[in-house]
Amino acid sequence: MTTRVQAQVTSRRDRLREATLAEIHEAARGLLTSRGSDAVTMNAVAREVGMSGPALYHYFKGHEELVGAVTARFFRELTGEMEAARDAHAEDSLDIRLLATCRAMRAWATAHPAEFGWIFARPIPSVHHEPGSARLVAGERFETVLRDQVMELWETRPFPVPDLTELAPSLREQLHAYAESVGGRLPPEAAHVFLTCWSRLYGLLCMEVLRQLDSVYSDMEPVYEECLRELAGLLGLEYDGGGR
Repeated sequence: MTTRVQAQVTSRRDRLREATLAEIHEAARGLLTSRGSDAVTMNAVAREVGMSGPALYHYFKGHEELVGAVTARFFRELTGEMEAARDAHAEDSLDIRLLATCRAMRAWATAHPAEFGWIFARPIPSVHHEPGSARLVAGERFETVLRDQVMELWETRPFPVPDLTELAPSLREQLHAYAESVGGRLPPEAAHVFLTCWSRLYGLLCMEVLRQLDSVYSDMEPVYEECLRELAGLLGLEYDGGGR
């Protein structure tokens, strides 16, 4: 077989594999959204795509690897929406870009509650546990969308920061470690502000998607906007008045 023919055969095989993987992911997603996360088993996914359980192991070593791949795809989809919102405002101020990114995160999460809940239930692994895994790479990309913009903000228009000596020693130590992990682009004081903003925003969104506040609020958008307004104040951003 010539090299050219071999390349054509390999290319065709790769395309077929990619098509099958896409079908597997859609089957897992369908089970998740219609029946819940417990329904996403190897055998159930295999049945949905019309293959035997053992045949699915040609694509994934086991359930954990399947879960990791599905999680990575959800992360990439969410991240893509956030990046698209950021890039749509490339000619606008950083204030507008950052707020648009935050709103895009909520828009995807509320439109895909099962997928967001799946992500939330599976924390991003550490590099020590899953080095180079698709889930780790996709999760890290998701985490950097807002962080990179805050870094840019800090480098061009530093925001107010706390006095670290007023914080608990353990917290100071962790902030120094985090600042080192991001190459020093956010010093510990600035990292504290960013992580405070991120945990409040992401935490509120998780509570909304998991319907933990339904007994209080029937419309969470103004609650989210109020949170954005407060975070804009912490970061020295000009709040644009809300998404509506």
